[in-house]
Amino acid sequence: MDVLYERCAGIDVGKADVKVCVRTAGLRGRGRHSEVRTFTTMTRDLLALRDWLICQQVTVVGMEATGEAWKPVFYMLEDAFEVWLLNARHMRNVPGRKTDVADSTWIAQLVEHGLVRPSFVPPEPIRRLRDLTRYRSDLVHERVREVNRLHALLEDAGIKLAVVATDILGVSGRAMLEAMIRGERDPRVLADLAHTHLRRKRDALTEALTGRFVGHHARLARTMLDHIDALDATCVEISGWIDAALAPFRRQLDLLTTIPGVQQRTAQVLLAEIGTDPSRFPTAGHLASWAGMCPGNNESAGKHKTGRTRHGNAYLRAALGEAAHAAARTKNTFLAERCRRLAVRRGKKRAIVATAHAILVSVWFMLTTDSPYQELGDSYHLQHSDKTRRTRHLLTELGRLGYTVTLNPAEATAPTA
Repeated sequence: MDVLYERCAGIDVGKADVKVCVRTAGLRGRGRHSEVRTFTTMTRDLLALRDWLICQQVTVVGMEATGEAWKPVFYMLEDAFEVWLLNARHMRNVPGRKTDVADSTWIAQLVEHGLVRPSFVPPEPIRRLRDLTRYRSDLVHERVREVNRLHALLEDAGIKLAVVATDILGVSGRAMLEAMIRGERDPRVLADLAHTHLRRKRDALTEALTGRFVGHHARLARTMLDHIDALDATCVEISGWIDAALAPFRRQLDLLTTIPGVQQRTAQVLLAEIGTDPSRFPTAGHLASWAGMCPGNNESAGKHKTGRTRHGNAYLRAALGEAAHAAARTKNTFLAERCRRLAVRRGKKRAIVATAHAILVSVWFMLTTDSPYQELGDSYHLQHSDKTRRTRHLLTELGRLGYTVTLNPAEATAPTA
């Protein structure tokens, strides 16, 4: 097998130490030579590792993506070498030969023959932005969990506020909860705290607020509400940091928000996960494959088996899913019509994934050409579909309903003055 990289290194990353194998040409050009050393993950030893690789004239370094442990090693080496972050699924070693030293040698051998492809690691400004958006997403998820705990607490107390009020943390719901925490137990008094349209449901609220809410529930509810308020405040603060970090990329952010269904926060996540330079992905298809937003290939003996999407980037997939659901609810747009047509044939879930895929393809082209979204309209499918096939399909559907149809071409009408 051809050797593509004469002097390369493979690193097996652990939390406490790393095993490093350097592959070079053997003496007098005979075969290949391996040298393995161990370094701790402390900064001083990582600097020594870097100096050793420079002395060995290494050009390419490959390492396995192991949790978060790869980051300090990668960041220490990225400005001196071409560093490849490798997917663990692509580097299965020979069974029965599993040691850290063997893993580092195996990684180096895969790199020297070009048998693995590096994963996408964005530049430092995008990495910092990604840390902020991901942390905000985690805080939002934590807030949802805390609200669910509050729902469970009210159920335990026999309070059915969520049955009548859409949002128990709205203005009316919050006023009722605060009153119950302060000690008010009369359901009629609590129902009178309703605002706007909820005042028309005071009788239902009186029934819903009749329960056995006691001091124990009040203490827990107070703690949960304080936690929710703290999470809201933190999210607002993080959002301010994100806006400041996105100041140099305002142009790209404004472009992405022209896509139906893509709001400001979704566009921020898209830029944080993809970056502002899509040239790392040769085509839009490569980007969709990396994100896990396209069907997988599973063919054997001429048979196509299930093509489930890969896991991909969880944060990016979540943002695209939200955008696809929002786009499906827009009026007179290409994406909404595409989702509706696919949902009829393939089901709503597949239609949402296909719509998210279309959004991601649009993002790639927009960032590549620095141009806004071009709306095709909801009639685009009709204009570019096979007229004969569509006519046959509609005739078949009418036939199933018991109709006999005779087709007469419509006469062209003369234009009016």
